[in-house]
Amino acid sequence: MEKTAIVIGATGLTGTHLVSALLHDGYYTHVRVLARKHAFNPRPGLESIIVDYEDEATLKNLLQGDVLFCCIGTTIKKAGTKENFRKVDFDIPVRCARIAHANGVKQFLVMSSIGANLYSRSFYLRTKGQLEAAIEGIGFASTSIFRPSFLIGQRQEFRFGEWISKYLIQLFYFLLQGRWKKYRGIKAATVASAMHKIAKKNEPGVAIYESDAIQEIGETPDSV
Repeated sequence: MEKTAIVIGATGLTGTHLVSALLHDGYYTHVRVLARKHAFNPRPGLESIIVDYEDEATLKNLLQGDVLFCCIGTTIKKAGTKENFRKVDFDIPVRCARIAHANGVKQFLVMSSIGANLYSRSFYLRTKGQLEAAIEGIGFASTSIFRPSFLIGQRQEFRFGEWISKYLIQLFYFLLQGRWKKYRGIKAATVASAMHKIAKKNEPGVAIYESDAIQEIGETPDSV
């Protein structure tokens, strides 16, 4: 049976690992990557398309398949303004999710952030909380929200704040126990692995995975 996976935010740290996992696994016969720039070499099973995320007519034609993965995200510093940040981290995921749902896509998996909260004083975390609430309200048969801690991996661009945070988190890694365990840094590849595994389970309803749970799922051998 043919299965199509769609990925937005595929050119980022986690998205790159996710696309690789999807292609190597073989569970999905077709992987459609929507991105704002070319980033993947042609290979069997991969369809890489450059898109304008504000072009809803084009998105309507492309957001068709079995599952939609969203790893899209930026930083306020890179975006330049809070408004531009929100366009990337809220508007694009919600727009794509609504179109995909209208097209009959049953499953949506999105990468949010540890600490996401509708009422947070942090603009970043408040936006992530609003994203989660908006996605939950769309009504996919299966919705999975992932809240990773600081991502570990080799980025194309250098983020000084993340670099400092990553090494501080790793320095105190074994001191973070109990309810603090979820604040440990986590490899982007592990997050991608967890998203892939949860997608194959395709369990109904809404599920939220904190960083420690993502770590456990991502590192557990796949039994599906």
